[in-house]
Amino acid sequence: MDTNLIIGLLIPFVGTTLGASCVFFLKKEINPNLQRGFTGFAAGVMVAASVWSLLIPAMDMCEDMGKLAFMPALIGFLLGIGFLLLVDSLVPHLHVGSEEPEGRKSSLGKTAMLILAVTIHNFPEGAACGAIFAGVLSGEGTVTMAGAIALAIGIAIQNFPEGAIISLPLRSAGNSRRKSFVLGMLSGIVEPIGAVLAILLAGFVTPILPYMLAFAAGAMIYVVVEELVPEASTGEHSNLGTIAFAFGFAIMMILDVALS
Repeated sequence: MDTNLIIGLLIPFVGTTLGASCVFFLKKEINPNLQRGFTGFAAGVMVAASVWSLLIPAMDMCEDMGKLAFMPALIGFLLGIGFLLLVDSLVPHLHVGSEEPEGRKSSLGKTAMLILAVTIHNFPEGAACGAIFAGVLSGEGTVTMAGAIALAIGIAIQNFPEGAIISLPLRSAGNSRRKSFVLGMLSGIVEPIGAVLAILLAGFVTPILPYMLAFAAGAMIYVVVEELVPEASTGEHSNLGTIAFAFGFAIMMILDVALS
């Protein structure tokens, strides 16, 4: 396997790991305003990545369909939304800052459901990485290695606060620093696993690639609308989340265009 490919697939996981390591340096949970800013920033990164790195390349791959070039992207996008909606309604999970679990009723503890919530969040990011690197491997030229690395870096940037947001509450709940770090780090392991699965699937069924790119975009947008935007806009000074969203969107847009 190509070295750049391996590095690219691991970059988002490294971001989560570095974020989870904050538990060794911070005694308390992240300040609510700072957390709101982090969440808004993550939302901006994911929306920009969905548009520039996933949906536009998906449509570019289908130029030979003429005016119907949007169809694979539309179908994949809606399937991504539907899939995450189904997972969200079936898997028991608990979002940070919430006391009311979502999904099916379960006897799982708070820690397990917190980790499941982040795992659901991380799945589309892993799929996105796998899909875009599959685009590079396809050799069509629509997706470049630099563009794929840009997406991985963008996801890693937003994974950093995510790792902290999961490890610090685990520490506050009474877990040791080491256990909180390990659990926070492992919450991101689904990303490289999902990425490899996406690459393998695209390798077997090459025409499915535009659908996979759009599927990942739909899943990411679902996470943004369902989870990140509400978290970024709650409480006082909600404009902080809006400003952070704008910065996240702009940075991801710059990364994708400048490195493509």
